Amino acid sequence: MGNLEEFDELKWNHSARRLDTPSTYLLRKARRNPNGLQELRASLVSSTIYVGNLSFYTSEEQIYELFSKCGTIKRIVMGLDRFKFTPCGFCFVIYNEPKEALNAVKYLSNTKLDDKKITIDLDPGFEDGRQFGRGRSGGQVSDELKFEFDASRGGFSVPLAQRIGNRFNQEQIQFAAPNSAFNFVPPAMGGFDASGDYDQDEDNYIPQ
Repeated sequence: MGNLEEFDELKWNHSARRLDTPSTYLLRKARRNPNGLQELRASLVSSTIYVGNLSFYTSEEQIYELFSKCGTIKRIVMGLDRFKFTPCGFCFVIYNEPKEALNAVKYLSNTKLDDKKITIDLDPGFEDGRQFGRGRSGGQVSDELKFEFDASRGGFSVPLAQRIGNRFNQEQIQFAAPNSAFNFVPPAMGGFDASGDYDQDEDNYIPQ
C-alpha cells in the first residue's frame, strides 16, 4: 500500500490558491482508508463530482442547468433517503470528460443554489448503492448531528429529545451531588416525550 507523500510534497503555491486541489475532507478520508491513495488518484482523473449541502427541494433540472455550464453532463444521480426514497441533500454529477469535472470544482464551488451554499468535491466514480444516505434515519449522517433547524434540509432529522433526552436522563444523577437539591427532577409540563413526539396537551399550570 502506498502513502500520501506524493500529495504532501506537492506545493500548491501560486499567485492565487488553486481551486482544483483535493479537499481537506478527501485527504483526511484517504489517510483513514486502506485504499485511500488509489481512490484519491482516481478522483483526480475522474469525470464524476460529488455535490453536497443541497436543499431537499432542489430539482434535477436545476442541477443540470447549473452544472451544464462547465461541460456536457452524461448523468445526474440524486441522493436519496434509503427508507423514504426522497431527496436528502446530495447528488453525483457525471461529465463526459475529467477536465469538465475539474472545471465544476474550480468554478462552481460555494455557489448558492436554492439559497444553500453547495459544496463540490472530486469523486473516484459513482457505484450503485452510493446514492442512498448512510444515516440511521435513512438520510445523511451530517443532518443527524446538527442542532440548528434547517427547513430546506428537513428541519431536525432526529428530534432533540431522542438525541439527548435519554443520555440526559442517564447522566443527570451522576452530575448531581448525592442527597442534594440538584437531584430534584421537575415534572413534565409539555414538550417532547420519550418517543420524540411533541406533547400537545394544554399547559394547565395555574400560578398560586
